[in-house]
Amino acid sequence: MKVSCIIPAYNEEKTIASIIDTVKRVNEVNEIIVVSDGSTDATAIVAKQAGAKVIELQENMGKGAAVKIGIENAKNDIVMLLDADLIGLNEQHVLDLLLPVLNDEADMTVGIFVNGRLTTDLAQKIAPFLSGQRVLKKHIFNNIDNIEFTKYGIEVALTRYLRKNNFRVKNVELPDLTHIMKEEKLGFKEGFKARMKMYRDIIKTLKM
Repeated sequence: MKVSCIIPAYNEEKTIASIIDTVKRVNEVNEIIVVSDGSTDATAIVAKQAGAKVIELQENMGKGAAVKIGIENAKNDIVMLLDADLIGLNEQHVLDLLLPVLNDEADMTVGIFVNGRLTTDLAQKIAPFLSGQRVLKKHIFNNIDNIEFTKYGIEVALTRYLRKNNFRVKNVELPDLTHIMKEEKLGFKEGFKARMKMYRDIIKTLKM
């Protein structure tokens, strides 16, 4: 079985190419789709040059909608979701996420940062259900109602649905992997505002 990799991205021109290059080296993945979610930088151009199929959304619709659009356009029955701001991704990380689902040992895997950076490691230890690194069977995703409206709450919606319906979920440690924090991308003030928006989306999803 082959895998489609979906990468939702909003203004991630600095990191998107290295992620695509890494995923391309994994034979199990034969499709990479970057959904540029209203990006105003060169994310779409860089992703195309790196060899991904790119879907450009004219306005920012939120992570939930971007992922759904990517999955709707995926040709394979198994999909991998990766964040666009990862630092340190390697082929073994990708394989460790993929193999439990490909071998039918899990219905979804969730990647957990370890030995990356204290701040990102700690956040995922406290709340692993917020991780954006996942592999799952496409039909499961398609059964979740209104997921396009969850925005940053998409990971909560996925975890809750699979747990509620007794699907097999496996946490997978991803050593030395981390990501760029919002405060680093946007500066402290704007980054803090973006983080508060993310938390609001998560809380809203928990109430759905």
